[in-house]
Amino acid sequence: MNDKNPILSDEELTAYIDGELSDAEVSRIEALLHSNERVGARLKFLSRSSLQFKQAFEPLLTAAPKTELDAMLGIVPGDAKPAPSRPSRRGFLSAIAACLVAGVVADQAFIGIRNRLHAPDENSEWRTVVAEYITLYTADTLAGPSPSDDAQAAQLALLDDKLGLSLSPQTVSLPGIEFKRAQLLQYDDKPLAQIAYLDPETGPLALCIVRSAVGTKEPDVEGRHGLNVVYWSNPTHAFMLIGRIPIDRMQELAEDVRKKTLA
Repeated sequence: MNDKNPILSDEELTAYIDGELSDAEVSRIEALLHSNERVGARLKFLSRSSLQFKQAFEPLLTAAPKTELDAMLGIVPGDAKPAPSRPSRRGFLSAIAACLVAGVVADQAFIGIRNRLHAPDENSEWRTVVAEYITLYTADTLAGPSPSDDAQAAQLALLDDKLGLSLSPQTVSLPGIEFKRAQLLQYDDKPLAQIAYLDPETGPLALCIVRSAVGTKEPDVEGRHGLNVVYWSNPTHAFMLIGRIPIDRMQELAEDVRKKTLA
């Protein structure tokens, strides 16, 4: 530090208070104390401090990864200086700062590992949107007569055109559950096929399909908004079957559809 910038750091002032500076540094600081009121005021504040630095930060320092910190700071074990017999505030502050740096590095490494282990499913967001939508359905939403096979085929043909599918009433039929309608929705500017059913015991059920490039994935299960979901994908599309049917039965129904769409 030069005389053009007379502001001293707290570390320098605490070192002055603790008697750790050379004669030349002491003379320089004392000259500034006489010429700069701000420096003098700060010194008085630090001198009045009665904080028990060692007691306050000893648990943190004890837990500090010393070997890793030495490596970060380029300290060779044989070159390390012996610890002073009376720890100073400056030493504690420096050690605490090093611990915080190490903590940030460790946290960032942990977050990176966690993100790699738990990478977000590319298709999970659309399943969330569908689940939120399906929670609005009641049995009354799908009340009325079921469409004929011809009407079902016509509705499915509209889905085929937009999603490049080849679906028939037989392909998407679910045993013991009524087909109610097939309609085209949109998610993230992409077509989304929804085939709605009505289970006499648990209410609305839906098979939803979008284009996907994630590749083939075997069926998996999850719960969203109180609904059971079975989802899977083939080389070109992602599928999900969602409803309130018990999950074991949902898996059976989904597997039946999956096999028929692969045939």
